[in-house]
Amino acid sequence: MAACMAATTLNAQAPAPPIVLHAAHLLLVESGKTLSPGEVLVTGERITEVGTTVSHPTGAQVVDLGNTTLLPGLIDAHVHLFLHPGDEELQTVKESVPERTILATLAARADLMAGFTAERDMGTEGAGSADTAVRNAINDGLIPGPRMRISGNAISITGGHEDALHFNPEQHVLGNATYADNQAQLISVIREQLKQGADFIKIYETGHDALREGKFFTPYQYSKEELSAAVAETARMNTRVGVHCTGEPGALYAAEAGVASIDHAYNLNDETMKLMREKRIFAVPTFAISEYFIKHANTQLDATVEQAEMDFHAEQFKKQLAAGVPMVVGSDVGPFPHGTQARELELMVQYGMSPLATLQADMLNGAELLDWKGQIGALKPGYYADIIAVQGDPLTDISAVSRVSFVMKNGTIYRR
Repeated sequence: MAACMAATTLNAQAPAPPIVLHAAHLLLVESGKTLSPGEVLVTGERITEVGTTVSHPTGAQVVDLGNTTLLPGLIDAHVHLFLHPGDEELQTVKESVPERTILATLAARADLMAGFTAERDMGTEGAGSADTAVRNAINDGLIPGPRMRISGNAISITGGHEDALHFNPEQHVLGNATYADNQAQLISVIREQLKQGADFIKIYETGHDALREGKFFTPYQYSKEELSAAVAETARMNTRVGVHCTGEPGALYAAEAGVASIDHAYNLNDETMKLMREKRIFAVPTFAISEYFIKHANTQLDATVEQAEMDFHAEQFKKQLAAGVPMVVGSDVGPFPHGTQARELELMVQYGMSPLATLQADMLNGAELLDWKGQIGALKPGYYADIIAVQGDPLTDISAVSRVSFVMKNGTIYRR
């Protein structure tokens, strides 16, 4: 018995010493105030003090980050860990789920090292519930990555968005979403997704987009009644629905049903924007993916079409800001390289938001959408120690968020 007790004592790990982070500046995102200098005391996985100076407990590790600005970790509310640059339709057909899962772990690491300490994965694109394994491995400390909210395989209709539409039907190529063609099937699929580990549900509410003579068209996939049933079912399980939705009338149906977010949101009518403001339904614009597709289009015609939609989206975004639609930052990274999605914040500033409002959309609204409000998204005592340092002042130059030199998540230093 004594030998067993001795072994247990030897194997027990001593608590990690406190860490004091010191930098030239520290941004308080809620108020927009900058402390100079700035310090954060981290004890275990939590922040315990924030200020121009903090306590330096005996044995604390002091990390001097020099002429940098301390910020909360970045949040990306629309990622695809199971995608990478290249033909999306072919990669999901050619690559096995085990191969795609390995690539997803590399994507998670790249995002974390770029300063994204929390993310919402908006569908595995045909890899089923493999994201459950990736999230769990991150949570268990087996692999590095952001804290994750995952949706499993997104849900769509037969012949709809992410179905295998451009292949020989006789080959029976699988689509990149799970089919649900009516209310009963929606509820059944939602229950199965949650059983397999999903944190929330992703639904494709609109299909193929078209911009003709300045007017935007996209067919809706689910009725208001069907979406309302989906929202009610997720609410029963204390979670929510996020929709891929680029335009009307699908966006109005989604807002009326009470979804948590409308992702892409290229075109929203006045009634939809009013409902989103009143119900606090977030728009997630995803500009970075469009910019990437323009720069990497197969033909000049494709680039011209993509640019026209991007310009239309930017103008609509300004109207949404003026209408008070709450915003969250999401890049749709995956089809473009993981770890480069800080560009999304730059584009949101370019198209009309102030740097501070963009940072608040990313960190405060992002934490709320991911159901970590009051736990991440700010440098405050009691919050998880998700902290980055960037070169420069993001309030005067938002591109500073792309120059991350230090990353801490949950009190552990991953990049220095």
